[in-house]
Amino acid sequence: MALENLPSQLYQQFAHVGQALSSPQRIQILNLLCQSERTVEELADELGQSAANTSAHLKVLREAHLIGIRREGRKVYCSLGSNSAIRLWMALRDFGLEEIPVVRELMREYAHEDVSMEQVVEKDLLEMVRAGMAVLLDIRPASEFEAGHLPLARSIPSDELEARLSELPKDKIIVIYRRSPFCIGAIKAVQMLKNSGFQAKRLREGVAEWRAAGKTLEGMKP
Repeated sequence: MALENLPSQLYQQFAHVGQALSSPQRIQILNLLCQSERTVEELADELGQSAANTSAHLKVLREAHLIGIRREGRKVYCSLGSNSAIRLWMALRDFGLEEIPVVRELMREYAHEDVSMEQVVEKDLLEMVRAGMAVLLDIRPASEFEAGHLPLARSIPSDELEARLSELPKDKIIVIYRRSPFCIGAIKAVQMLKNSGFQAKRLREGVAEWRAAGKTLEGMKP
């Protein structure tokens, strides 16, 4: 290949990655894999589609080097290929949240972004938790918490939260995180806690941001 052809070859490969991101289902898969490794069957269940369709999406993501797989017996486990893949998903997500008018309006209308999305600086948050001023609450499924969670976080899955409100202190700020800034479970959880007399905020950052920064999650296997 002549040196002059290098840029066009690179653009072609970059476009291949863009094509892999052209499906809502494949983008959702990336978001799920930011949280923990999953089997094909688990991903299919989350997406509400057949294992065959899910496998087809995974093949596209794998060919674009966005995910990797490992086999354990007859089970196939999928994970993100690298922290670069996490950062790519976050860049796409944040561009949409910041620059697409329809997305901004949806977040304002349904996520009450001006109230629930109060910014909590990571360092300050951990200091508040250590000082006993706040509780960092992970409301993802227990399996995701066990696969890796933010430092000092405690786990109450969103589907158990209402029944376990008595476990939370009303004299501390409850800071909730789930999978993403637009996670429905976190939006509902903050509103429920506020309606029940708690001080509650929703943390914009979460596991994806922590991993993208190259930090080790508590409980995460090396």
